[in-house]
Amino acid sequence: MASRSFNRSWKPPLVRQLISPPVQRRTIVGLTSLSRTSRPSATLYPAVLSRQQARGVKSIDFAGHKETVYEREDWPREKLLEYFKNDTLALIGYGSQGHGQGLNLRDNGMNVIIGVRKNGASWKEAQQDGWVPGTNLFDVDEAISKGTIVMNLLSDAAQSETWPAIKPQLTKGKTLYFSHGFSPVFKDLTKVDVPTDIDVILVAPKGSGRTVRTLFREGRGINSSVAVFQDVTGKAEEKAVALGVAVGSGYLYKTTFEKEVYSDLYGERGCLMGGIHGMFLAQYEVLRERGHSPSEAFNETVEEATQSLYPLIGANGMDWMYAACSTTARRGAIDWSGRFKDTLKPVFNDLYDSVKDGRETQRSLDFNSQPDYREKYEKEMKEIRELEIWRAGKAVRSLRPENQ
Repeated sequence: MASRSFNRSWKPPLVRQLISPPVQRRTIVGLTSLSRTSRPSATLYPAVLSRQQARGVKSIDFAGHKETVYEREDWPREKLLEYFKNDTLALIGYGSQGHGQGLNLRDNGMNVIIGVRKNGASWKEAQQDGWVPGTNLFDVDEAISKGTIVMNLLSDAAQSETWPAIKPQLTKGKTLYFSHGFSPVFKDLTKVDVPTDIDVILVAPKGSGRTVRTLFREGRGINSSVAVFQDVTGKAEEKAVALGVAVGSGYLYKTTFEKEVYSDLYGERGCLMGGIHGMFLAQYEVLRERGHSPSEAFNETVEEATQSLYPLIGANGMDWMYAACSTTARRGAIDWSGRFKDTLKPVFNDLYDSVKDGRETQRSLDFNSQPDYREKYEKEMKEIRELEIWRAGKAVRSLRPENQ
């Protein structure tokens, strides 16, 4: 039977990403000393230069490039309930994204059910979150059979492994939803060849599922990408946008499955995670080798970046952050940024090539499909936790007022 086939091929996902601690926005030297006339204004550099609205679609000018953007306000809760009144949203997998999107859908009043391996770890976690077996919590096959919209939020490796059991259940009239273009874009490697008679759509939140949930509960909403891989009904894009709002998006930016997965894999390995960790380690190690203490090296490398400067960049941009710093810091940063860019750009080009030609996909599938991948992953995490920089960081964080 299909359920036995699915259960044989399914592996529980990696441990969910933890909720990031709240950012403590410290006042930095130079910020409070700015005069009213010299202090940068958030309104001086608006992201939106021009806007036109027609039937809920916005044409936004991003630095001279017009793009289509959708807003949460276009889909109030009453409109969502009416639009999906005849649908059952079968959300498969309860990892980071499944948890966040599922709870948001439930809070929005959608008819959403969860499909996971019965009595597995995710099943128990879903029960703890209030999902009820037989009511809105089912085995994967039963959930798919009940769903009109199947939201495949299993890990990338699990999607590949379970596809032979899932595909036959995606019958005509259903809609297949992804939050990552990985599986269908790299189908030669993943073997995820979608049926040709169903809509296939994507909503990719720009953050972990925990962030999706946190921003939703704060009444805000995360930025998300939205794309259509296959439009059979002629309503795939509208459906994707509506689902994007239902899962907790504030703004949705149009893209394609290919561009989403290329940029996502590239960004995670670059500035978002891999590249930034590499730069942290390089700067910290040089400071330590030149005689600086662990606390000084950590504070100058990580603490000031994450607690002071990065929040300023996120709030108003790099120029605003420069203006909030001393003239000496500003001059040095401007002078050295070009050298870092010239040095790192060839590395980033190599990275993009590795993403586009499938090498990164193959490596992910090879590693995450191994029976002992959890043990190997935990060994890598243990090595990171035991690095001096992060042991020093733990001590520094313990001194923050909110941790006293």
